[in-house]
Amino acid sequence: MIPTTLELTADPNGIARAADLLRQGLLVAFPTETVYGLGGDARDGEAVARIYEAKGRPSFNPLIAHVASVEAAQRFVQWSDQAERLANAFWPGPLTLVLPLKPGHGVSSLVTAGLDTLAVRVPAHPTARALLAAVDGPVAAPSANPSGQISPTTATHVHAGLGGRIAAVLDDGPCGVGLESTIVGLTGEPSLLRPGGVALEKIETVLNTRLHLHKAGDMLTAPGQLQSHYAPDAPVRLNAETVQGDEVLLGFGPVICDMNLSETSSLTEAAANLFAALHSLNKTGRPIAISPIPDHGLGAAINDRLRRAAAPRDS
Repeated sequence: MIPTTLELTADPNGIARAADLLRQGLLVAFPTETVYGLGGDARDGEAVARIYEAKGRPSFNPLIAHVASVEAAQRFVQWSDQAERLANAFWPGPLTLVLPLKPGHGVSSLVTAGLDTLAVRVPAHPTARALLAAVDGPVAAPSANPSGQISPTTATHVHAGLGGRIAAVLDDGPCGVGLESTIVGLTGEPSLLRPGGVALEKIETVLNTRLHLHKAGDMLTAPGQLQSHYAPDAPVRLNAETVQGDEVLLGFGPVICDMNLSETSSLTEAAANLFAALHSLNKTGRPIAISPIPDHGLGAAINDRLRRAAAPRDS
């Protein structure tokens, strides 16, 4: 255990301190527009091992390498016309691309879970980009929470889950998107490996093609594909029109409930509120029922997270 997890302010001094800790091989949680990430130097195998240790994360589940720019990404992966089109449309932003590694890339095999591909992203959050520029290298950064639990959208969530396990948290308030990035595989047929902050329809429009959809039981090729994930301690029941027994209801739209993702039925608002609401309801210790969520646009990503939250726990 680390005696004290530092709380760093997202100003030039705090960012410089966070970058220095990362260069030392220590772990720093930092904000992105999606969720808070748990950062470690992606070139340092021991630092990456500390990420797995802090999270209790399965070693076969790859990590995303965050970089400051397209040019930085091109140092580590084999670029393509499709990657160029998606990067032009959605980077910086909540889109991760899985591409073949370049020879001599220098990224730890723990980041790729032994695969010959790398999941890479340029985040849009200004503090994340400033930190990555200061580090001047790839930062592996899964969500900053114990593996399988609810993803953090505030520094308080990070401290609650990882306090005493990591060196520091760079605090810059709540995350705006509130869902992890969409992951698209570009190692063959373009594939949607995980829905997220960029809607499938927008990606297909840019590529002018339909994406292959990852299915349960397919080989794990990217982060966030475990069946049971983002899971509260209590049971979760989906598509609930009413509550049963001692349940609390997480609502969507004009319903009577204990907490509402969006009273106005806004999927963007619901996505931003999702993990914070699950954190709050998880503290009640009661089973959680969740109203139906439309399964289009960001709703597809919300439902993906909710299905994983409701899935049987991995043994």
